[in-house]
Amino acid sequence: MKKRKVEENLFKFLMFGSMLLVLGSLALILGTIIWRGLPSLNLAMLTQTPKGGYYLGKEGGILNAIVGSLYLAGGATLLALLVSLPIALYLQVYAARSRIGELARLALDVLWGVPSIVYGAFGFTLMIWLGMRASLLGGIIALALLELPIMVRGMDEAIALVPFALKETSYAMGATRLETALKVIVRQTAPGLLTAVLLAFGRGIGDAASVLFTAGYTDRLPDSLFSPAASLPLAIFFQLGTPFPAVQERAYASALVLTVMVLGLSLLARKLTGRLNKHVIR
Repeated sequence: MKKRKVEENLFKFLMFGSMLLVLGSLALILGTIIWRGLPSLNLAMLTQTPKGGYYLGKEGGILNAIVGSLYLAGGATLLALLVSLPIALYLQVYAARSRIGELARLALDVLWGVPSIVYGAFGFTLMIWLGMRASLLGGIIALALLELPIMVRGMDEAIALVPFALKETSYAMGATRLETALKVIVRQTAPGLLTAVLLAFGRGIGDAASVLFTAGYTDRLPDSLFSPAASLPLAIFFQLGTPFPAVQERAYASALVLTVMVLGLSLLARKLTGRLNKHVIR
């Protein structure tokens, strides 16, 4: 009995220590970004595009990167959602216990672990084959491929939590599998589906490698799907790569903007999740 108590206290200590380590790391990262980035953050930086000599420490801002990141991540998430939801529903409703379903999940797990630079290289090769140049559309496609396995697996796990009795009740009332999937399962798992979309969006908006060759970089705002687009991760990378301390401080300000954008989206998603939970059958 005493041994079991010691083991329990040991594991409680390890769990508590792990939680402190994670929270401490998060606080350290946020503290560094705020401490070094906040003094350089101003209205001009948020509302202006880079002017001549911006990367030498002169006037301008990162509006091009903010707008480009929203276009890239937003378009990629929407494109990935259009493909991911049908795949997740198929895996759970039509191929729940089949061999093809297990193979599909294995393939998605492998794709989830593929480095983002590989998606960028694949997208770049595909663009060359199609005769495209670096553009907003190329970046959206590359990011959509990156987000796809994350979104599908997240949705797959959320749908797997739907009570079997709920689906059987729907079938007993005469609903087809498709009707059950769209009218029962989607409604029941809406909070989990939203979380999967948020995870994929967060990965997309913070990725640099997959858009480096596919979306390119420009100091202008993208005016079409076929024009290059900047992104905040690349803006941070390029600013940190300069030898000018003032520009390097702007990189931390850009990182702060990116963090605030993701945080704001997370808070909005939590609010929407709270509303969607009202329609979930416990």
